[in-house]
Amino acid sequence: MTSLRLFPVFKLQIQGIFYMHMFVAAWFVVSAALIFWPEPARADNTTLVPYSVSKQYTHLTRDDLREIFFGRRTRWPDGTPLRVFVLPDHDPLHIRFSKEVLGVYPYQLRSVWDRMVYSGTGVPPTMVESLEKMKTVIKETPDAIGYIEK
Repeated sequence: MTSLRLFPVFKLQIQGIFYMHMFVAAWFVVSAALIFWPEPARADNTTLVPYSVSKQYTHLTRDDLREIFFGRRTRWPDGTPLRVFVLPDHDPLHIRFSKEVLGVYPYQLRSVWDRMVYSGTGVPPTMVESLEKMKTVIKETPDAIGYIEK
């Protein structure tokens, strides 16, 4: 008689595991679909490019840019100090650069910079007010890098 009472409980446990596996599988399918979803068309066909007066550092990979803007790389390959300039967090160009080029949200980038400051392990990029100001500051500062709209 006791085995008959345990059977419905066992059946419920199997159903619970089955539903849990179905949920996990559906979550992976939806996540994969969102990752490979085509990017929506944009009204403006402008592209974002890293901007440096140094001609030898114009071809940087995404990983290079991530290391530079996340503060993990502080020197150019020839050993000269690297100066990084960015626009304010709320600037549309900064938001696009963070998402499209670096692959992170601006708040994630800000979090990394704040952690560097509070832990004493680095210096965050210098913030400039406008795109024009960024161009002039980068031209005036040796070994500087930022980003512009092209």
